[in-house]
Amino acid sequence: ELGDAPEAERAAPSDAEKEAKAKAAAEARAARANARAAKAEGAEPEAPKEPSPNQPLLDRLVAILKDFRADAVEEAFINEKDGHIPYVIVKAEAWPDVAELLRTHEELKLNYLRNVSGIDMETHMEVAYHIISLETKRNYCVKVKTDRESPSIPSVTPIWPTANWNEREIYDLFGIDFPGHPDLRRIMMADDWVGHPLRKDYEPLDPEV
Repeated sequence: ELGDAPEAERAAPSDAEKEAKAKAAAEARAARANARAAKAEGAEPEAPKEPSPNQPLLDRLVAILKDFRADAVEEAFINEKDGHIPYVIVKAEAWPDVAELLRTHEELKLNYLRNVSGIDMETHMEVAYHIISLETKRNYCVKVKTDRESPSIPSVTPIWPTANWNEREIYDLFGIDFPGHPDLRRIMMADDWVGHPLRKDYEPLDPEV
């Protein structure tokens, strides 16, 4: 008899009740999905993306470089994640002349090299130069690509002396050569160290070291 069944057993839903609840939940999910689809169909198209505030700086930089040497620039873009800094990728063979132009151009006056970084892209190597004008306070970044098997980029130490130790560090840790550097030798690893520790294919000669 019902009065003799345990309280928990009497309160448990039947199979029919479970099926009804599952059906109702599925119908509710479908209704929500339909509502979202209808809202998306009737939504106003997204407004065009606002141009970067530094787009005019990038456009002017590219114009100056192309006027100086038509084939110097491989690519140009705004790095929004890095404070909207204008970026240009310059051909390695054009880099020394372009660097001199950036430093001496009356409008650009990029007279201070803040940082130089090596990058292993696995398919090739890159070096990024962050440059600023101490007069206008404008920042730019120039990237130069090079072959991964025998990486080589002309040194800009004669143009910006702050490149000296940065280029030595990149040479030490990535194995990128900088022809024209006044004293290109290891700066962090021992002179007899084998390999370049920041390359993605680096395997230490002694795994315990």
